[in-house]
Amino acid sequence: MESTTSRFLPPGLLLLITAVFLVSVSCRSEQTAAAKEPELIPRNILFGNPQRASARLSPNGKWLSFLAPVDGILNIWVGPFDDFTKAKPVTDEKKRDIRGHYWAYTGEHVLYSQDKGGDENWHVYATNVTTGETKDLTPLEKVRAEIEDISYKFPDEILVGLNDRDPRLHDIYRVNVITGKRELLQINQGVAGYMTDDEFRVRFALNYTPEGGKVLLKPKTEGETGEGAEWEDFVRVGPEDVMTTGPAGFDKSGNVLYLQDSRDRDTGALYAVDLSTGKSTLVAEDSRADVGSIISHPTEKTIQAVGFTYSRREWTILDESIRPDLDYLATVEDGELIVTSRTLDDSQWTVAYVLDDGPIKFYRYDRTNRKAHYLFSSRDELDNYTLVKMHTPVIKSRDGLNLVSYLSLPAESDPDGDGRPNSPLPMVLDVHGGPWARDGWGYNSTHQWLANRGYAVLSVNFRGSTGFGKNFSNAAAGEWSGKMHDDLIDAVNWAVENGIAQRDKVAIMGGSYGGYATLVGLTFTPDVFACGVDIVGPSNLVTLLKNVPPYWLPFMPVMKHRVGDVDTEEGRAALEKKSPLNYVDRIERPLLIGQGANDPRVTQVEADQIVEAMTAKKIPVTYVLYPDEGHGFSGEHNRMSFNAVTEAFLAENLGGRYQPVGNDFTESSILIPVGAANVPGVDEALPAERKKR
Repeated sequence: MESTTSRFLPPGLLLLITAVFLVSVSCRSEQTAAAKEPELIPRNILFGNPQRASARLSPNGKWLSFLAPVDGILNIWVGPFDDFTKAKPVTDEKKRDIRGHYWAYTGEHVLYSQDKGGDENWHVYATNVTTGETKDLTPLEKVRAEIEDISYKFPDEILVGLNDRDPRLHDIYRVNVITGKRELLQINQGVAGYMTDDEFRVRFALNYTPEGGKVLLKPKTEGETGEGAEWEDFVRVGPEDVMTTGPAGFDKSGNVLYLQDSRDRDTGALYAVDLSTGKSTLVAEDSRADVGSIISHPTEKTIQAVGFTYSRREWTILDESIRPDLDYLATVEDGELIVTSRTLDDSQWTVAYVLDDGPIKFYRYDRTNRKAHYLFSSRDELDNYTLVKMHTPVIKSRDGLNLVSYLSLPAESDPDGDGRPNSPLPMVLDVHGGPWARDGWGYNSTHQWLANRGYAVLSVNFRGSTGFGKNFSNAAAGEWSGKMHDDLIDAVNWAVENGIAQRDKVAIMGGSYGGYATLVGLTFTPDVFACGVDIVGPSNLVTLLKNVPPYWLPFMPVMKHRVGDVDTEEGRAALEKKSPLNYVDRIERPLLIGQGANDPRVTQVEADQIVEAMTAKKIPVTYVLYPDEGHGFSGEHNRMSFNAVTEAFLAENLGGRYQPVGNDFTESSILIPVGAANVPGVDEALPAERKKR
């Protein structure tokens, strides 16, 4: 049910209409055009798989690879480095998209990881780009494989972590990408992980301390890391620095450790630590943000530039030899630059530009001739539609913290582009997951989608979001449903007070922690939000922490410090007080829940138990379940089907525009066990068998 354009007309229009007979027909036409809502952007263009993505050069400079669909499924394509139009698919995945890929240093093999149905038991695959042969390098069931390291010094091998011996711990293997042969390098002796260098030597072990801190351990005898080896502290930090201090790699010699360090300061700065003397030298710092992206030479391993992101990324150049390159590349596109690959001889790069009002654009950069060659954008179809800019307000919390935020507005509501609509709008508060993650600037399909449908969209880096220093991070300890939620409420109040949002037309939506925040919003502050969309969010913190994957166990001391202690009666009682499941009777506004049946992080229990509690109390809820998804909806058709439900749900409760469901359920695995009839058009579009478990 689409709204009329009058919803978005500026104040004073009535006077303009009264005087309409005094102006010319052409002027009248211009006013009508200025107020007209843009065409609806179809969901498949916003949320379907990109036409191409992730451009990478092989280390030898011979090949260019990228992701593109084959029969609707993202696969890896490879072609000559200087003519991507001759590329052909080299993989043959038919069920699940390949979401990322890397080049092995053979220059003839691409590496990628796949799981089954979202269970996160990853397998590592290597594909020979000449023959098209794909080899499963980790053919083990119910085992999670992780690529630990690659080195140009061992082009035929990679390091892979496997938890086949103990599901809690990953041992490290050397794996030949050509033959698949595995050789044990390091048995895990009870730590969270290990740090290796370019010689494939284990140099450090990383673990978390009982109080929720972190320790970097080194072998007492250099080179002795096997069973029975003794380790000693090299860097030990308390809980206050655990999120902002940690290793960042070695230099070429292996004698210098790069370390992000927030000890005796707020933000995590980059230091170079001489391992022979212990001397630490400051490399780069920013008073507002932690170390973010790093550009380093492909073989020399010198750090050439460091990116710091407060609202937007800013580069600090350390190596003057690449200043002309970065200066030139800054003139190619008006967006944030990402260097995505470099050849070993450093003559060719691939780069990507992130824009806020357009798709990602990929280039091959000929460094020798200082010339950027356009390759492709991720979604050419977006060029046919009106996209909006992303504004970067910084909102003050009630206790004085700066909340870096991102705001998108419908194009017709903000004709002068100042980030303030002509009149208040219905708004969606989109809460990021993690919570130890952050929102950032750039093209955001959710922002564009919702702005196109007539909503203001606000994303807030609430306390605990990463990248803003340890004081900001530590302010969230123990504050789930507390001050972390206060920050979201403060952001809503800011939006209302600044004429952006209508007080009675604000929705809260998010995934993972954002899903939890949605449930908190509807239970702890039931009069603030008009509705909520919870995607794979925990409903009870006790059951969340009791059902974590086994390989999370080394990290659990940090969870205990920052979330709560599930192992004591007192701790469980405190967690129950922060759990929305225990307050379902407070829910007054419509709720939509999305869940993947195979989610190993936030299990289906979390959705089932709150749906069952609401149903028992006869509180309406709509529950969408995907039997072939995990923590989020990675399948193209599943994404579009859930967004079809979400779009109609928001339109029913906020009054925006929406595209009917159409055939978006046809190729999806969507099930709606409860509440299909609560959302316009959903019950009619859903086959009867999809409404039952």
